[in-house]
Amino acid sequence: MRAIIALICSMLAASIAAQDMPKNQSSERYKGKSSKDFEINYLLFLPKNYKAKGEEKFPLMLFLHGAGERGTNLSKVAVHGPPKIVKDRPDFPFIVVSPQCPNGQTWADDVLLGLLDEIIKNYHVDENRVYLTGLSMGGYATWSLGLKNPDRFAAIAPICGGGNTLDVLLPNGNKQSALKKLPVWAFQGGKDPIVKPEECERMISLLKEIGNQNTKLTIYPEAGHDSWTETYNNQQLYDWMLEHSRGAKPQASRKKSSSRRSS
Repeated sequence: MRAIIALICSMLAASIAAQDMPKNQSSERYKGKSSKDFEINYLLFLPKNYKAKGEEKFPLMLFLHGAGERGTNLSKVAVHGPPKIVKDRPDFPFIVVSPQCPNGQTWADDVLLGLLDEIIKNYHVDENRVYLTGLSMGGYATWSLGLKNPDRFAAIAPICGGGNTLDVLLPNGNKQSALKKLPVWAFQGGKDPIVKPEECERMISLLKEIGNQNTKLTIYPEAGHDSWTETYNNQQLYDWMLEHSRGAKPQASRKKSSSRRSS
């Protein structure tokens, strides 16, 4: 009898977990090694015209959530940003990879690069069109991962997060040229009480100083910490990403409307 009850409970738990999962995305797990063994769970979205045995390659977007979505419940990852949007957009043109950071931890560059390599190895990814974005804690990670590895991404879009100025001032010698060409579009709330606009402004200014002319910053004057909802609901962000491909000639940044401040 106890065995039967245990089996029923297990089936109920699995059913509940399945109901919590966001639409159009599968739950995956990646195990790897850096300085120590690790594993990370992630949501994976594949465009509706993706074919496992096809030859067409697709652009990839790596999305990094904020501190509030850490844990073991993958459905939390789809509360904001691209994994939320694709629930109702099966035609979204990107492969979207949305990992979940474990409780009590922050994003680790080596883990994210390992995951990225795993996805590229196993799926039809256009390596010249790999994009990186994230919000809050994920915004900080976007700056970190993108600036340390500018040769891996076609463009990055950090949202309400700051970066390490040394990543710009003292880049690895063999990546300096790529850093000068990396397209960056940062977003920030003008009244953010957690991440001050000056953090993003400083990073954009430094990139321009080293010769990167393909950078811009959008500040929503009345927004607080949530500058991601308007950003990820804006189709212009995704159009801008797809304009960029590694190895292509940099394009000049487009001016934004006067309802928000850009630089």
